[in-house]
Amino acid sequence: MFIERSLGGNRKRGSIEVIAGSMFSGKTEELIRRLKRAKLANQQVEIFKPNIDVRYSNREVVSHDARTIQSTPVETASSILLLTSDVEVVGIDEAQFFDEALVDVCNKLADSGVRVIVAGLDMDFKGIPFGPMPGLLAIAEEVTKVHAICMRCGSLASYSFRLADSDKKVLLGEKDNYEPLCRECFIEAVGNDSMHK
Repeated sequence: MFIERSLGGNRKRGSIEVIAGSMFSGKTEELIRRLKRAKLANQQVEIFKPNIDVRYSNREVVSHDARTIQSTPVETASSILLLTSDVEVVGIDEAQFFDEALVDVCNKLADSGVRVIVAGLDMDFKGIPFGPMPGLLAIAEEVTKVHAICMRCGSLASYSFRLADSDKKVLLGEKDNYEPLCRECFIEAVGNDSMHK
């Protein structure tokens, strides 16, 4: 990968990196780690999150293990383009909550030479691909799939099973509302839960 990126000389090259997985898998933690490294390298970094995500903070991206980084909450994906002049790295958290325009926004940023790092849930609580994430995974140069630990058997978990009695597509929550499950435990849980039938 280093050889490929360095072949173009000093030309500014944009790219899209996607960090995907279930809840409690460390997506935001990995996003923050990459963005802090970019800041240490004195790169111009801007971080965005959907303005509906106020679980921990209105203006910060916060991981489940309480790591934080300053961010700008935005209502729509297109707002990101208006706030990214002279930026070298753009971070986007909770990408699944943005509209489908996020795919085009990320492409435009990468085409203009920006490194775009996106984190989000790849599936909703029913195991269905979530929001713009499938499109982002398709166009990304680099995809990192992270896993939680299944709360029922201890295997690697890829699913976010909803414990709360709600069928809303978007339900912000924590361990009181969701638990990470492996495929087998998810299928069993969905089969036993009449709300998912």
